[in-house]
Amino acid sequence: MNLAKISANGQITVPVEIRRLLGLKSGDKILFFQKQNGEVVVSNASAQAIRRAQAAFTGAAGEMGISREDDVQALVDEVRYGKG
Repeated sequence: MNLAKISANGQITVPVEIRRLLGLKSGDKILFFQKQNGEVVVSNASAQAIRRAQAAFTGAAGEMGISREDDVQALVDEVRYGKG
């Protein structure tokens, strides 16, 4: 268990063990959200955004017929240069 004190300005220092666990570094943003049971969860906002983006793109490559690195390069070329 880790304990943090809230300053008069409402600021806290995240304990080093928690920063390491969440992969936080100076300047990162943290996300607080409340679960249905009232529990408040702290998360690395950047990591959370990446996980949501990955989930949104799940299956997109297959739907677009992309299965190899060459397919990805062809798509990039098409978008950049209008090649098809």
